[in-house]
Amino acid sequence: MKRDIILYLKDILEVIESIEKFVKDMTFEEFKLDDKTSSAVIRKFEIIGEATKNIPKHIKKKYLDIPWKEMAGFRDRLIHFYFGIKYEIVWDTIKIEIPK
Repeated sequence: MKRDIILYLKDILEVIESIEKFVKDMTFEEFKLDDKTSSAVIRKFEIIGEATKNIPKHIKKKYLDIPWKEMAGFRDRLIHFYFGIKYEIVWDTIKIEIPK
């Protein structure tokens, strides 16, 4: 049985809230040095990407202001980045892109 679209959207919103809580009051340097927090945030971005891939095209076309493709692509880059994470990109996504 396929999961309801609403649940995927709810997942995305809940994960964003978790990311914001995880990094609240942290500096970039603290984030980069805190393996537990950075790993949790990266995992949450993976969840966002997976959930995004399950949103039907007709919904994505209706909400063109949401960067669906970029969200899924960011997940792919994180998953396949075997030689280290670019923490600056993750941090900028948290502080600049998520608030949009």
